Amino acid sequence: MKLKRIGSVVRTAQGLAVVRAPDETHPDIGTSVIDENLDSVGRVVDVFGPVDRPYVAVSPDSDVQLPLLLGSIVYAR
Repeated sequence: MKLKRIGSVVRTAQGLAVVRAPDETHPDIGTSVIDENLDSVGRVVDVFGPVDRPYVAVSPDSDVQLPLLLGSIVYAR
């Protein structure tokens, strides 16, 4: 299993985790997202913002507490 760093969770909005990508690469919509402990976080539902450092919106799994994700680094599976 190869993991790719998506970026850091910078905020939560409308029930989504907003992740800031460190560069222009980003995962496709529908990609599974995990945290540093390899626990499932959710799925990518949107990519928006500037092309060189986009934001990635992640719809969390039902058991994920969004405020606890703030500041954490997430990965694409």
